[in-house]
Amino acid sequence: MDYEVQRFSRHCAVTGRELAPGETFYSALIPSGATVSRQDYCAAAWHGPPENSLGWWKSQVPAADAKKPQWAPNDAMLQLFDELADQSDSADMRYVLTLLLIRRRVLRLEETEKNGANEEMLVVSCPRRQADYRIAVVMPEPARAAAIQQMFAQLLLRNAA
Repeated sequence: MDYEVQRFSRHCAVTGRELAPGETFYSALIPSGATVSRQDYCAAAWHGPPENSLGWWKSQVPAADAKKPQWAPNDAMLQLFDELADQSDSADMRYVLTLLLIRRRVLRLEETEKNGANEEMLVVSCPRRQADYRIAVVMPEPARAAAIQQMFAQLLLRNAA
């Protein structure tokens, strides 16, 4: 299921204040009927994700003259996806990469299911490879999330020319 989520508003949903370049902010995805809305919050107004949020993240307002980072090619990301399949200690990283590949529309979320151990699994398909995958839902701990973000920055991001 694909949702159209609006872009960064540059305004705090609580205070209405415009967020300044370089300022830390938080975003949360909030379900509203059949749609999902994005709410952006300045750091002072953020008291954790809203109770009914689907997900949230922390970021910084880009500078007006900042170059946008570019992701590695989809094939490189799929290669990393394959490599992580054999690393049991990287299940959380593979889960996060799966979400990124879904967002980039390289993978398509077909459904979620429970395995024999009652663990949640994402069933995703890759039209490019004509293959299906079952990915364990493994939310990284906060410290591990920062490490995963750093690894992705080193492995998958490159500066725009």
